[in-house]
Amino acid sequence: MVILWVNALLAGTIIIALSIIIHLFGVLPTRLKHTDFATAERSAVSLALTEGLPESVFFSPHPVLIESIQSYWAVQERQIIPQCIVRPRNAEEVATALGILKHEYEGCTRKGHVPSLFAVRSGGHSPISGAANSDGGIVIDLRLLNEVVPFEDDSCVVIGTGARWLDVSTILDQRCLAVAGGRNSAVGIGGLTLGGGISFFSPCVGFVCNNILSYEIVLANGTIATASEVTNPGLWRALKGGSNNFGIVTRFVARSFPSTDVWSGFLYMTASKARQVIQAFHNYTQANAGIHDEYAAGPLICFTYVQKLGVQVIATNLVYTKPESWPACYAGFARIGRLWSTVKVRSLTSATNELAMSSPAGLRQKFITTTVKNDHDTLMEIHAEFEKGAKVMRRVRHLIWTLVLQPLFPVMAKKSQPNVLGLDTRTEPFVIVLFTVVWKDIADDELLDRTTRGIIRDIDHYASSKGTADPYRYLNDCDSWQRPFDGYGADNKRFLKEISRQYDPDGLFQRACIGGFKLDMDDHA
Repeated sequence: MVILWVNALLAGTIIIALSIIIHLFGVLPTRLKHTDFATAERSAVSLALTEGLPESVFFSPHPVLIESIQSYWAVQERQIIPQCIVRPRNAEEVATALGILKHEYEGCTRKGHVPSLFAVRSGGHSPISGAANSDGGIVIDLRLLNEVVPFEDDSCVVIGTGARWLDVSTILDQRCLAVAGGRNSAVGIGGLTLGGGISFFSPCVGFVCNNILSYEIVLANGTIATASEVTNPGLWRALKGGSNNFGIVTRFVARSFPSTDVWSGFLYMTASKARQVIQAFHNYTQANAGIHDEYAAGPLICFTYVQKLGVQVIATNLVYTKPESWPACYAGFARIGRLWSTVKVRSLTSATNELAMSSPAGLRQKFITTTVKNDHDTLMEIHAEFEKGAKVMRRVRHLIWTLVLQPLFPVMAKKSQPNVLGLDTRTEPFVIVLFTVVWKDIADDELLDRTTRGIIRDIDHYASSKGTADPYRYLNDCDSWQRPFDGYGADNKRFLKEISRQYDPDGLFQRACIGGFKLDMDDHA
């Protein structure tokens, strides 16, 4: 009887696993039809761009424009149709495009009109509508700037802003090298890096932005400049978390270091293990508050509700950036019973591909975030809010509702070069709380927006009343209405505004460039 019961349990586990995989990866992505790309009337500025860059400007319904739109990660971005896209082949072409756009911006402002002229795209992996696309406007698509060139001495890597982290790790794996880079191979270089960036290697070398030695950037006046510790040092620091507020970065020089395989994967558990998993997460974060194992990344604790199946599952992502199986620091997670596991020694590319597979393209997507101290009661309250959200949204078709918890240790903020994130004085660990939503129908947008805002509001209210709130918001996880720069601290936000005034005195990137989080330059703070 025991053997039959075990076999039945294993069979049930396999069926659940296959069902989730089919649901996650078997849903066909939304693709616009060719007839959705109507020929738009060409504006004076788009005609000027065509004249200045005749081989790099494409209008609807040109196949290059269609491919660009269809390659955005989130459906919200795919449903925006720009008037044209500019696909620069080098920094000089970016400078030409910016010069034309700046001329148009100046003409409009003289007439008292401030236009939303253009958007800038690197990887196009944001879930925010309009983050890297412009309805009826102009998109500067940087994906041709995708070089990945290691230095001869293997100390640094030149990375084009249009590359994806898959491009970087594929080349560096062959040389037994790595950089502090994205954990999802499908994410682009530019957005993640300018937003700060968390890496599997962050416990060892700090945030992604902390490891950028220099930036090639095209400024609002069309100048191609270098920002480094010795050249434009203020701009160099501002770019370490300041997003797209100062110009268009075309190239990064990132510090590289020796690296071989990593140990990584997911532990899949039933929803009944939630209390044990949260306790293990809390213990792990508290135990590592002082002396942290610099090879231990994360963990990422994911609680997911799959509406189509009516089930919840817990997935814990563990990564150790050395090829060592089950390091002692993860013993608390090893003791929790699990359905199955994918942890193994593998290449960095394989590890980042696994995370990319967990968030396929072509669906409606939303991120929303907050930050709290590593308090057990607060973490349990956050999980209760996740459960409440699952009940409220259970009728949303094809809903995949996920809560992700990840620790952030003070040591990460103090590694390598300075940034503007405002974390360098922290002395205790805290927890980044991320909710992600995947769904299918635009009719559900308003419900999901209202529900997720309410959940974040309730979490922040609870944490404030308990003394466990934290002002930091990880920019790359923020929803469009959130204000990540407020969490950097007043001094850092004031510094970012000063750098914006110095390098973009007319406010081209504050007012004419849509997408990204702006600096509230009209405020006097």
